[in-house]
Amino acid sequence: MHNRIKQIGGVAAAALALSATASADVKLNENFSVGGYAAGSYRGYEEADWDKFDLDAAKLAFNTTFSPVSGTASIYYTGATPGDDLTLLDAYVNYDAGSGVTITGGKFLSWLGYEAFDIPNMTQISYANGDFLAPIPGYHSGIKIGYSDKAYSAGFAIVDSVYGGNAFKGDGELKSNQGYEAYVSYTGVEGLTLWGGLGYQTEGDFMRDEDGQKVYTNGGAGEETFVWDIWAQYAINSQLTVAGEFVSKESFSADGTNWLAYLSYAFDPKVSLVARVSGEDVDDGPSFTKYTVSPTYKLTDNLFIRAEVSLYEYSDYVLDSDTFYGVQAVFKF
Repeated sequence: MHNRIKQIGGVAAAALALSATASADVKLNENFSVGGYAAGSYRGYEEADWDKFDLDAAKLAFNTTFSPVSGTASIYYTGATPGDDLTLLDAYVNYDAGSGVTITGGKFLSWLGYEAFDIPNMTQISYANGDFLAPIPGYHSGIKIGYSDKAYSAGFAIVDSVYGGNAFKGDGELKSNQGYEAYVSYTGVEGLTLWGGLGYQTEGDFMRDEDGQKVYTNGGAGEETFVWDIWAQYAINSQLTVAGEFVSKESFSADGTNWLAYLSYAFDPKVSLVARVSGEDVDDGPSFTKYTVSPTYKLTDNLFIRAEVSLYEYSDYVLDSDTFYGVQAVFKF
């Protein structure tokens, strides 16, 4: 889940008219630029009787270019994960090898996932899926090689783990287990993006508990895991975009699938609306279907407000249904 607007185009074109106007970084000189954002919200769940009014995330990214080498380092704040409130998020160097080939080394975000990681590039407040299964990886460290031309792009990565200790880092080692990612994308038809990717993580070190069950020394980062992800997006015109995604994850702790169907409509350059239906199904576990409506209003090129209401219908869970609600303000530069 990363900045897919810039890297693989996995965010609706209608939303770009609202949120990408000021996506260019502030240029300090020919070699350096800086960019970032801050987002805060009020959000809650009705039946779960939970709400929060807080800063969601803030990011400050520094970019440098000395052709054919470029690099990015970012500082990221979130209160979502205790102990990781402030972290070095992006930390990578790119080498443009020519002929559409780029080699990257350092800490970077997974290619997998239709929905974006950075809040300004989202088109709603909440993610479609991930409540139980968490199939979309976060950040990890390693090396990757990518290729792109006018119609195709592809990439392959070797990383410390596909799923790290949390969404902001991998497990930081290769001796115990390793991760691999690959993807291919087609954009040869105007307005259409077809994307497919997969990730595989080898099994890491583990011990046996008194019941003989495996206990991995690196938590979920040590489980042998296979995930594959396919999505398609079509911008019917400058106002209307539709998309769909299907994700499958198999691991020691849980197997399951995610899916989403998505529609975005821009009424004018300031107002857009997203309608989304999504679902998650864990084998021998809980599942849900989620119905989302989320409007966005752009106050300025750098500031916009979005709202969301999502209805959950659960199976094999402590709740039969729930309602998520939220209002979020996002400032970016």
